[in-house]
Amino acid sequence: MNILDIIEKKEKGENLSKEEIEYVINEFLAGNIKDYQMSAFLTEIDLLGLSEEETINLTDIMLNSGEKIKLDISPIVDKHSTGGVGDKTTIVLAPLVASLGVNVAKMSGRGLGHTGGTIDKLESIEGFHTEMSLEKFENQVKEIGIALVGQMGNLVPADKKIYALRDVTGTVDSIPLIASSIMSKKLASGADSIVIDLKVGNGALVNSLEEAKELGNLMVKIGKMNGKKTACVLTNMDEPLGLAVGNALEVKESIDALNGKGPKDLEDLVIELGGLMVSFGKNISIEEAKTQVRETLYNGKAYEKFKEWVRAQGGNIDKLEIGPNQKEIKSKETGYIQKINALEIGKLARKLGAGRLTKEDIINPKVGIVLNHKVGDYVKEGETLLTVYYDDKIITDEEILESITITKEEVSKPKLIIDIIK
Repeated sequence: MNILDIIEKKEKGENLSKEEIEYVINEFLAGNIKDYQMSAFLTEIDLLGLSEEETINLTDIMLNSGEKIKLDISPIVDKHSTGGVGDKTTIVLAPLVASLGVNVAKMSGRGLGHTGGTIDKLESIEGFHTEMSLEKFENQVKEIGIALVGQMGNLVPADKKIYALRDVTGTVDSIPLIASSIMSKKLASGADSIVIDLKVGNGALVNSLEEAKELGNLMVKIGKMNGKKTACVLTNMDEPLGLAVGNALEVKESIDALNGKGPKDLEDLVIELGGLMVSFGKNISIEEAKTQVRETLYNGKAYEKFKEWVRAQGGNIDKLEIGPNQKEIKSKETGYIQKINALEIGKLARKLGAGRLTKEDIINPKVGIVLNHKVGDYVKEGETLLTVYYDDKIITDEEILESITITKEEVSKPKLIIDIIK
């Protein structure tokens, strides 16, 4: 068995056996298969895809490539998002669900490209740290029902090494590679149940609804095959989620949401995802779970849990700095907002310093963009469309205005929840 024969077999469109996939992964981890050979293998997968059986086998092999977390706590529900512009749902959801007695033990990542990372956002809170030992991680979940860290230990090393290549070979959007990457990490994290927020649209990793449904069904099947309650919610990412795009700005908006004063789309998504998480964790109906989530979002208990969580991880919520300079961008016409290009807004926030192009880039947590309006809103000429919070880097009015389309004809509000796969 050798890598060249396996690549040639895949080039012919033939299915690979579990033993062949296992050989590739193990030999790559051992350093016997070189980066350029693995890159060729990943490119063939991107071009020709994998069968459902091949993807399930790849996930299992990656899952077993390293350690797995086994926490002596129950129930634990994990939530994963495929990433989008303004996506701060974890910051609201985690303390909300924990305040209802469902443990949240979560590993999150940093942002790369036009989407922000939850860890970057939380670290905009002065003193908040996301590195801790497995023992401290488990103890914190036992004590307060919630902990969030970056990837720790030797969990799914195959994914870590493969992802570094996917990023530079343009294979990040491969459906089987996304499914195996997400699910191997989720299954290694020790949760009893998994809820996935799969973003679809202009500002998301997956642009096509057809591909999103394929991916969602595949991930749910993998989760269930491994004995985990799993659901996937397909959500619209053609415009930013909520109003704030940035790091400290998104934490600030999350605090508003935890006090029942958040943007409607963010609250709606939190209630949908939170309902699933609490339903899984407490083994109750989704209707009853949603009722509990709504009540807790408005009675202050979720915000109290958030403050407890921040203190436990060393943060000081009173020290949340936003950009020293502000610039309002005003509409040049009267009409209805037809489009807010999520991808371009994300890129502009990155240009201000709110995101990174490479893993080595340093993020400025204080900068970003706060929208005043959403798609479907009516605006008048001269009315403020958004505010730019900046420091040492700036963007032009023209760049911002090019990302927003205004029309004279009335525009209906877009649907946020596209589908739910269970």
